[in-house]
Amino acid sequence: MTATRSLNEAESKDQFFKELAELSERMIAAHGKEFSMGALVLAARFITENKPFERSVATQ
Repeated sequence: MTATRSLNEAESKDQFFKELAELSERMIAAHGKEFSMGALVLAARFITENKPFERSVATQ
């Protein structure tokens, strides 16, 4: 991996963490910490279990 590619990847990851932090702050403000943690844990489970996110939204 080149230094430029590593830097671009690090910047990309930093941007995702910033977006995740902003989303988390909005969720906490709207629904509290318990909801926010639950939603993030559920998202992590979907990732580990290779579940599509679209299906979960469509069933609501």
